[in-house]
Amino acid sequence: MLYCPECETSLDVEEDEVDEGEVLSCPECGMDFEVATVNPVELKPVDEEEEYEDDEDDEETEDGDYS
Repeated sequence: MLYCPECETSLDVEEDEVDEGEVLSCPECGMDFEVATVNPVELKPVDEEEEYEDDEDDEETEDGDYS
C-alpha cells in the first residue's frame, strides 16, 4: 500500500501495480505525485510550475500573432 508523502493518506494503490513515470493523486489533499522509482517506490511531487510555463509560452505566441 502506498501513502501520500504530504498527508500520509492511503493512496489505495499497491506498490507492485505502479510504473515509473505514472502520476498518482491523493484523494485527501489533492496533491499529484509522480512515481520516481519503482524499487523501492519513491513518489515526488509533480512540478506544476512547468505546466504554467508552457501556458505562458502559448500566451506570448498568441500575443505576438495579434501584433
